[in-house]
Amino acid sequence: MFLSRFDGQSRLLVRALMSGISGTQKALTAFHKQQRANPELSLVNLLQTLCQDEVTRPEAENEPLVIKPMVCLFSTLFKQNLLTFVYLVHSVLPGTAILHLLKCLSKDSYVDPWVTALSRQLERKLALHHDEPLCTKDCSQKLKGLIDGVVGCSEKGGWAQCFNDQIVKSESQIISDVSEVSTQKKRRVSFVHLEDADDDETRQQSKRTKWTIWDDKLVELEDKDVKRDAWEGSEGAAPAGSPAPNSPQGNLPENLRASFLHIKELLESQKEWDETSTDAFKVLNECDSSQVEILCSMLNLPELPEHSLPKLCNSILSLSPDLSYSTAATLCRSLLLEKVLSLSEPASRCLVTAATSLCSHYPRPICHAVICPVLEDKTIGLPQAELLNRLIESCLDSHYKLLVLQMTFRVSWSEAVLSIIHSLLDSKADLNEEVFTQFMKQLVSQSPHVTKSMKFAKMMLTVLTKYSSHITAAHKHSLTSCLDVNETFLKKSLQAALKRILHT
Repeated sequence: MFLSRFDGQSRLLVRALMSGISGTQKALTAFHKQQRANPELSLVNLLQTLCQDEVTRPEAENEPLVIKPMVCLFSTLFKQNLLTFVYLVHSVLPGTAILHLLKCLSKDSYVDPWVTALSRQLERKLALHHDEPLCTKDCSQKLKGLIDGVVGCSEKGGWAQCFNDQIVKSESQIISDVSEVSTQKKRRVSFVHLEDADDDETRQQSKRTKWTIWDDKLVELEDKDVKRDAWEGSEGAAPAGSPAPNSPQGNLPENLRASFLHIKELLESQKEWDETSTDAFKVLNECDSSQVEILCSMLNLPELPEHSLPKLCNSILSLSPDLSYSTAATLCRSLLLEKVLSLSEPASRCLVTAATSLCSHYPRPICHAVICPVLEDKTIGLPQAELLNRLIESCLDSHYKLLVLQMTFRVSWSEAVLSIIHSLLDSKADLNEEVFTQFMKQLVSQSPHVTKSMKFAKMMLTVLTKYSSHITAAHKHSLTSCLDVNETFLKKSLQAALKRILHT
């Protein structure tokens, strides 16, 4: 009765989804044909029409008319087919449209367990995690009872007895089963092993039929190696688009979920962002620190390609008002830290642009969320030092240079760290008496470990020439002991510079 509400292409898909347990496969076949005829085909109209409100009769005669989304008025089997179809083609659908459909289905007066499970699985595909399991508590109890009843599955009986006298499923039934196991990888959604095995002899002679979903098509697998690969691939990997296994879990308010989907679509889009794209990031000013952590994890920002960083940073920097310290620190850490730590060669232009733009606008969050962890990392190398030196020279004022110098007092002075200290001192950081005294103590404690380091020698020369006015009588003895153990060719120059200070 509702078919007339759909356009021609959508009507064909609705008819397919209404055609029983093989509806999902028929809809996929129809959709692929439509795509070949029109590569620009969109399924948004289909979902929008299904989400339209409809006036319907109440369940009881004396109650007033009620308004429900159209999708709630279709049969349960149609809803199952629809959700399975959407799961398989979700990559060509906007996340916001899928989320709207799931919200409409949640208004259904009758809650079908399979529809609920498929809805939750779709939310997981969109990285909107549920704490509760896919199956209901009653279903979990039944599964436990089934498992307890077939413990001896390796003995005669066991699983073979469970499937004895059962009719081998037809292809259409197997397609329906795909909807029941959609927690596995898209390209390997299900694996069905049908075997008539009452004893060992029959088991060896029986024909094994293997089925899997490959590129959204049901195909038969005859090779045992293919069977093994399909099984291992589906068990060993999380669904595409899921966050990393160790990422923070939690539910976001509905408005933040919608914004997350919008941001995700922007990050995955190859098109240029317009001015309205910035509006999607305004939600960052509405989040608390834990929600920002969850958003960054769900968006998998540490894995974001470097070429996407500049436009993302531009959108973040154009927000008004500015982000809070905690929000900015979380974003900077997610966007930059892992990329900086993994550098094995000079940073790319995109990474340098992103880091300098964020550091110029949010120097304190960058110092604590990026620079400090990099300094503390024992594997810090020259590529990291080169990038940090660029930030120090072009983005940090004297106050933050002083902060970074104090951070170096808590770590061992490797060649990379010495390069950063030299850059800080060479930029004539405004050292007060207390910080300079702390620096001298660190200098004395570190000097025996870097006697042959040219970077340490050059840094000492900078101290003796640019900070001679800070050197007191108490410091002169410490500096003498440092120079006595130095083994570089600059030793005589350093001793001469110290001698001039001693006679002034």
